[in-house]
Amino acid sequence: MLRFYIVALFAFLVDQVTKWIVATYMTIDQKIPFIPGLIGFTSIRNRGAAFGILQNQRLFFVVLTSIVLVGIIIYFRKVYREKKLLSYGLALIFGGALGNFIDRAFKGEVVDMLEFQFIDYPIFNMSDVFIFTGVFIVIIVSIPVVKNGQS
Repeated sequence: MLRFYIVALFAFLVDQVTKWIVATYMTIDQKIPFIPGLIGFTSIRNRGAAFGILQNQRLFFVVLTSIVLVGIIIYFRKVYREKKLLSYGLALIFGGALGNFIDRAFKGEVVDMLEFQFIDYPIFNMSDVFIFTGVFIVIIVSIPVVKNGQS
């Protein structure tokens, strides 16, 4: 059970530190190439959700994320003994969601900074990376394995 909280705390702290670094040392719209042509840092602020949808819906996101965080804790407590990998996925989702929740609740916006330079894709942050990775793990673990023609 402690591993869940350690993974969630790790995701949360990595997210918060990267956002603090960007907010402190970069100006808004400043771009810094990391791997030219592949990925770079671009400092922006997002008052919405993924892909910039639902701008300025702070209360909606705070309430929704609160419900999601409570739901993750409840579900985790039911499955953590039998499904370790699922628990790690839930921990990554929890830590990432908590990072963006804190920003929206206290600042009204999140700091986004990671930009793929080889495709047209919205700028995102480490919370988004952890949430995406956690959801991917949850989906993979949840797919029934077929054994000898049976699921």
